[in-house]
Amino acid sequence: MAKSYDQTTGTGGETQQIGTGKTPILTTNHGMPISDNQNSLRIGARGPTLLEDFILREKIFHFDHERIPERIVHARGSVAHGYFECTDPIPDLTCASLFAEKGKRTEVIVRFSTVAGGAGSVDTPRDVRGFATKFYTDQGNWDLVGNNIPVFFIQDALKFPDLVHSVKMEADRGFPQAASAHDTFWDFVSLMPEAMHTVIWAMSDRGIPRSYRMMQGFGVHTFKLVTAEGAESFVKFHWRPKLGIQSLVWDESAKIQGADNDYHRRDLWEAIASGDFPEYDLAIQSFDADLADSLPWDVLDATKIIPEEIVPLRVIGRMVLDRNPANHFAENEQLAFLPSNIVPGIDFSDDPLLQGRLFSYLDTQKSRLGTTNFHQIPVNAPKCPYANMMRDGMMQVQIPTGRANYEPNSLSEAGEDGGPRPRPDGFRTAPQSVEGAKLRVRAESFADHYSQPRLFWNSQTVNEQAHIASAFTFELSKVGLDHIRKRVLSRLRNVDEGLAARVAKGLAMDLPEPAKPARAPIDINPSDALSIQKQWQPTLAGRKIGILFDEGSDKAALDALLAAIRDAGGTPFTIAPKVGGLAVQGGVMTAEGQLAGSPSWIFDAVALVLTEDAARKLSANAAAVGFVSDAFAHLKAIGHDAGAAPLLERAGVTPDAGVTDLAGLPKAATLRYWDREASLRDLA
Repeated sequence: MAKSYDQTTGTGGETQQIGTGKTPILTTNHGMPISDNQNSLRIGARGPTLLEDFILREKIFHFDHERIPERIVHARGSVAHGYFECTDPIPDLTCASLFAEKGKRTEVIVRFSTVAGGAGSVDTPRDVRGFATKFYTDQGNWDLVGNNIPVFFIQDALKFPDLVHSVKMEADRGFPQAASAHDTFWDFVSLMPEAMHTVIWAMSDRGIPRSYRMMQGFGVHTFKLVTAEGAESFVKFHWRPKLGIQSLVWDESAKIQGADNDYHRRDLWEAIASGDFPEYDLAIQSFDADLADSLPWDVLDATKIIPEEIVPLRVIGRMVLDRNPANHFAENEQLAFLPSNIVPGIDFSDDPLLQGRLFSYLDTQKSRLGTTNFHQIPVNAPKCPYANMMRDGMMQVQIPTGRANYEPNSLSEAGEDGGPRPRPDGFRTAPQSVEGAKLRVRAESFADHYSQPRLFWNSQTVNEQAHIASAFTFELSKVGLDHIRKRVLSRLRNVDEGLAARVAKGLAMDLPEPAKPARAPIDINPSDALSIQKQWQPTLAGRKIGILFDEGSDKAALDALLAAIRDAGGTPFTIAPKVGGLAVQGGVMTAEGQLAGSPSWIFDAVALVLTEDAARKLSANAAAVGFVSDAFAHLKAIGHDAGAAPLLERAGVTPDAGVTDLAGLPKAATLRYWDREASLRDLA
């Protein structure tokens, strides 16, 4: 039997019982006392979760039905249609038909989302992002329901309602919306050290992506690939954007929330509408049980990754998003994903978080969409033929014929329609030997909660580490309970002493004793793949440049700059104090945006094409000064002509590699200027 540790009592010093003898006993909805609220019921410490677990089912059932009609999590989302094309067939790994031949295309729909906020919240808070893909394969629908972070906060689905309750608006006051910087979230994660890995990802720049088009996606869990002969291997799925990974600066992210609540949604829509179709590679990490057993962590643990240096990524296909939805409600709000939607050749592992999700999502769709027939809604319906003996129910829109609504039957022997039958080449669960006692435990192999957060921290640039430390400091500064801040600091000491010290200094607190880990953390070689800045792709493709001009500006210079930006793959956007036709040298120019409504926050770089008189006049305009000073503070490239000097001086811009003439802007705009940051703001 696999070794285990007691997550409930904290054996190993990892957690602690909270409360006194006066604390009420935790029970089910029907009054039965609960002895373990940390672990779902499974066979063996690493075995599958049992449907018998009525405590898990009641808890998630109640959670799934708490709100209608918006999603409890991932409520705010954006969708796009497209196709997946297999570029490197893998019949040696799986019999899934979409991976069977080079060039084969499969229709898809993708939904990107934030997690914590409601449907009416904003696009750019610090949060995990959903990245869910529905493949309409010729073997049925496959839903790869992932996130932009490859790990999750918890190891067992039993804790999912607790996690989400803690990060949502606080129950007594109804705020904050779409934010984790408050007492209840940090209280929960400080008591659940398994959350530290995802927390450090969320506190990094991964938590504030530049756009959905520049965001990675991950399947999070370990799945299985199965061949036609029944051979199986483990697999992890990765989406990699062709435009590269890019993030926002925290201050920029916060300001965008005021300038454009729909920043990510608008960016995705406009890119597709203009023919600049977002594209992603689908890559896999495939490995066998021997490699899994050789790792010092458990591949069934959703709080762990496998570094690419250990199992390299293999690109097997590409996804192109080329069509916007025709109706937001019909194709977004009614779109239903289920991790249980798989096809022959793909199977589940015994990851206890995944096992719980297989129950939760199906149950949720009945609550949200009101009927067991939600699969008949066009956006959810398979594109291949489908048939079964399921009948009736609310909003049944199909008209099944014949008497046979059961199977087996022999009506076909009398010449009647006997209906569909199973076939040997349909889905088969990969055979697996299972043994062990029924118990509520966490496998001992799940007990190392600090090695991988340490790996992530050590893989970042110095600048990225400063962002992480500053994010922890900001979030904990919003926590009003001193003991929670201390407990988080005690956890951070196990990740990195320097990180903990920087956060403590930022909070003007003394460092507490480090928390005692259940398993001593180990050092893992850093991975450059975990750093955004180390993977930065210097390109203007997909980026938007704001160009400020005014009366008297040089039209020839404007035209040349517009052409240069377009030639480099970028999108120029002209801005002036007034929209409409302005008299410029050489003609008339019409601005696409008005200055007060087009702050530099929403652009990747800016340009100033101004006469000296116009620049002096704009130096008295707060919107113009802010346009320039914010671009500089957000580490963006600034291109300018000679006449813009008074406005640059008024905005406090000092020359560096990112401040250039107009000719140099297209190249300069492919980067952010991280060295500038230390002189502009205090970082932890």
